[in-house]
Amino acid sequence: MVSMAENRNAHPGRPGHGPKGGFRKPKDMWGTLRKLMAYLGRYKAYLAVVVALLVISSACTVGGSYIISPLIDDYILPGDFPGLARMLGVMAAVYITGAACSFGYARIMVHVSQNTVARIREDLFARMQKLPLQYFDTHTHGELMSRYTNDIETVSEALNNSFGSLVSCALNFTGTIIMMLVLSPSLTLITFAMLAVMLWVVKTIGGRSRRYFAAQQKAVGEVNGYIEEMIEGQKVIKVFNHEHAAMAGFAERNETYRQAGTRAQIYAGMMMPVMGNLSYVNYAITCCVGAILAVGGGGFDLGDLAAFLLYAKQVSQPITQISQQMNTILSAVAGAERIFEVMEVQPETDEGQVALVRVTEDRAGRLTEAGFDTGSWAWKHPDGTLTPLRGDVRFDHVVFGYDERKVILHDISLFAKPGQKIAFVGSTGAGKTTITSLINRFYEIQSGTITYDGIDVRDIEKDSLRRSLGVVLQDTHLFTGTVADNIRYGRLDASDEEVEAAARLAGADTFIRHLPRGYATVLSGDGGSLSQGERQLLNIARAACANPPVLILDEATSSIDTRTEKLIEKGMDRLMAGRTVFVIAHRLSTVRNAKAIMVLEQGEIIERGDHDDLLEQRGRYYQLYTGRAELD
Repeated sequence: MVSMAENRNAHPGRPGHGPKGGFRKPKDMWGTLRKLMAYLGRYKAYLAVVVALLVISSACTVGGSYIISPLIDDYILPGDFPGLARMLGVMAAVYITGAACSFGYARIMVHVSQNTVARIREDLFARMQKLPLQYFDTHTHGELMSRYTNDIETVSEALNNSFGSLVSCALNFTGTIIMMLVLSPSLTLITFAMLAVMLWVVKTIGGRSRRYFAAQQKAVGEVNGYIEEMIEGQKVIKVFNHEHAAMAGFAERNETYRQAGTRAQIYAGMMMPVMGNLSYVNYAITCCVGAILAVGGGGFDLGDLAAFLLYAKQVSQPITQISQQMNTILSAVAGAERIFEVMEVQPETDEGQVALVRVTEDRAGRLTEAGFDTGSWAWKHPDGTLTPLRGDVRFDHVVFGYDERKVILHDISLFAKPGQKIAFVGSTGAGKTTITSLINRFYEIQSGTITYDGIDVRDIEKDSLRRSLGVVLQDTHLFTGTVADNIRYGRLDASDEEVEAAARLAGADTFIRHLPRGYATVLSGDGGSLSQGERQLLNIARAACANPPVLILDEATSSIDTRTEKLIEKGMDRLMAGRTVFVIAHRLSTVRNAKAIMVLEQGEIIERGDHDDLLEQRGRYYQLYTGRAELD
């Protein structure tokens, strides 16, 4: 197998040349190639033209070299200069035709490859939108992002350059060998012997080079990861005065990278000079033996010798280029394999048949179902009957674990009637956030049932279920766009008036109007120009814009200072009015008015009741409240 070193031979001084991320051997090469060919198969007509142009280009390259034989024997030696001029014109036309064909297939392959890669990227992104949340919990963001960057880039590079180059080199090599055998089988044996030596050199030097390049890629990964971590942690570094420790850590990793890179480049730099010198040795031996045959009357004309020497000089070039392109292709196949692995992950299943619909009037002006107000929301069953959307959520002996070996929730039973506020308190890992995630069906329970308005949530379409729920998370995320667009993310068809009303409800309107362009202010970098409290206010406004019947507040005010919290308290009360609300509490002061407070420890509800009841029980809640302890 060829090594990564050959991919850098043409530019021994450029360590970044070739596939990024190091050489990766594909696990199922032919299976992955079939999937890639399925994408390329959409451009069969273009590929047919590319193959035709490649054949013509290679024929011109090989045929142009042969023209040197009649040029010498029939025109230069006899002194036929007019004929020589005509023959030079023919040679020029052959090479120009070959160059035009090369330009043509390169342009077509760029078009094919970019469209193919764009389609792969679209399919990959579409599949990721359908994957369950658990998949993202078990894969890092960097790992998933590498599919869109390194892996797709290697595929693009291979399709852009390597495909046409590989076919062209194979055709040129085959044509060159055939012409050499036609001109002189005996001299061709000398070339074969030297080619065997060249292949041994490629295997020996390339094998060592590949090991060192693998070490270099590992080292550069550690350097990049360290730099990223240090940049993100600059505030912590400066707070604790650890600049010198950070520099020492970088120096150590940088030195490891330098050593690995030096060894890799030494062997990579050796390849081209060694191959070049072997090519010169082959040329010299062939020239001497050929001259003896030509002068000694061995039936070998001077023109044939000149053409053969030209082929002998060219024959090693396809080998070097093929070794380079094969490595690129293998890396691209490995990258494509990683992409298809994501595409083949089982998407989030949804067997739900109950849909969320808005009650409308028919043409006669009568309601489609008696007893419903026009414009209200309802659950539509497969038989066409409607159930009012009220926000009644119940857990009945629910058991859940992310895997069978570790149970997170043990026999959880609770209910929230429409309009009630239910709070969860407990230490980190107690299962508070897990309960709210189960309402959204981000995960499937092992046993028990969860009902929503009397309907098992497994019978409700996931899109409909999640559309009926509003979630305000502790970790805010703002998208690149205007302030209004970020609020409107809660409901994309919301008008400007509805967006502003949601902001006023959340208490965000005042600070928004003090921004440079108000609601039209463009946010970027996850809203980095805003304070944490302001970002959270926008997050609450987004939930208000969605106007859901059930609201989940996952420590929604933990990032807001006490003064800001008091300012938005009335707005939050208005937001929660008439809705079923689940609150995960960080500050006990935020749950005192809850209808019921659930105290969780190790996945079990150990206490339940309202604020006064729990204080009277003098248990865990009492200890937290009277001790003014904050929950993790």
